[in-house]
Amino acid sequence: MMEKTPKPSEAATSAWTSIMRARERLLAAIEADLKAAGMPPLAWYDVLWELARAKDGKLRPYEIEQRTLLAQYNLSRLIDRLEREGVVRREVFAGDGRGRWILITDAGRTLRTRMWTVYAAAIETHVGSKLAKDEAKAISGLLARFL
Repeated sequence: MMEKTPKPSEAATSAWTSIMRARERLLAAIEADLKAAGMPPLAWYDVLWELARAKDGKLRPYEIEQRTLLAQYNLSRLIDRLEREGVVRREVFAGDGRGRWILITDAGRTLRTRMWTVYAAAIETHVGSKLAKDEAKAISGLLARFL
């Protein structure tokens, strides 16, 4: 006997579509604001933020992957680029000579702070200015159900 595949309600399908459209449009708008300000892409900020708030400013690559939305193959290339730009550096992991820590540099901390100025303004422009405080809290609470 075949089990029926559950079908989402029209409301659930509409919610899904709206979430995905909002995500894409907001990310595109924020990326455009960063680019217009001469800043690197948002993925740079995400990695630098996670490193800046980590103990001793360092994480293993798999920890960065777990804390961000970056796939491992994209993260490896991004870390290479961040290292070339001098905003992170690699250090041998004492427990395993094959492993590496990724550490944020002073230049990385400075860049993250500069990026946050633009990023914060973009969040306010594209999200905060469109929602009352209670609406923002409600959306945040609703979306937390998926996290």
